[in-house]
Amino acid sequence: MRPDPKADVAGYLKRLGLERPVRPDVEWLFAVQRAHMERIPYENLEIQLGRATSVDPVEAIGRIARGRGGYCFHLNGALGTLLAGLGYEVTRHLGHVRGRTVDQHAPELTINHQVLTVVCEGERWFVDTGLGDAPYEPMPLRAGYAARQGPFTYGMERWSGRVGGWRFVHDPRAESFTSMVFAPEPVKPAAFAEAHQRLSTSPDSDFVRAAVVGRRDARGADVLRGRVYYRVDGAGISKRLLETPDEWFALLADVYGLELPDVDGPARERLWARIAEAHERWLAEREQAEQSADPEAAETA
Repeated sequence: MRPDPKADVAGYLKRLGLERPVRPDVEWLFAVQRAHMERIPYENLEIQLGRATSVDPVEAIGRIARGRGGYCFHLNGALGTLLAGLGYEVTRHLGHVRGRTVDQHAPELTINHQVLTVVCEGERWFVDTGLGDAPYEPMPLRAGYAARQGPFTYGMERWSGRVGGWRFVHDPRAESFTSMVFAPEPVKPAAFAEAHQRLSTSPDSDFVRAAVVGRRDARGADVLRGRVYYRVDGAGISKRLLETPDEWFALLADVYGLELPDVDGPARERLWARIAEAHERWLAEREQAEQSADPEAAETA
């Protein structure tokens, strides 16, 4: 992967709070992933605001430098370009994040994630800042490797569905996804354009259906889904329902550093209305699911 001279590397590094590395070493690779997870939130608010984005890493770097985040195609897209520009050997891969209802070892690859691997100091590393609550630091690509990072334990294993493929295993206590598989072949950023279009526009996409914001730190994760904010750390999971738009936008700023200076009053009102509507839809769907699972209990409730 070649560096891109149009990328705002200085603005990106300033947002990360890091200086350029003297040389592309493992120590800085760990530092940049930690800083990215803490300072650059995982978020899909542009989708919720009805604003189109692309998978162009330079565009994503510019948005990050202006104080925003993004989801995997933006975050890993930007980081891959940054690392390549600093002399790291970086490869992008097609990935598939899988929930609990999906066969974790199925050979099919429904592209919904961009993966980065980096060769540095004789080791190939899994480097990912686009999975929301995981992981906090790079992991070596070694079959059977397990890492304890804060309250979570992650695993790395071979993906039986694809020769040369890999599977990142999330901690089962996390209320997000189960695993992520990725193919070994290198791809360019344009390979994610079709998946990005689907995920950012389809009514069936989780990114369209609900607002999601996340960040990691050394002790745990902060996740906002719609109107529900929860913190996962060594003490367990604590949840809070955000009752008002003022409370919601204040939490965005305080926890995630998202001031949203380019979102004016009317746009904020529309965004909150969309989030509130999605929350009511989620409650109705949950109630319907509970009734379908136990009709006698629903009748006597």
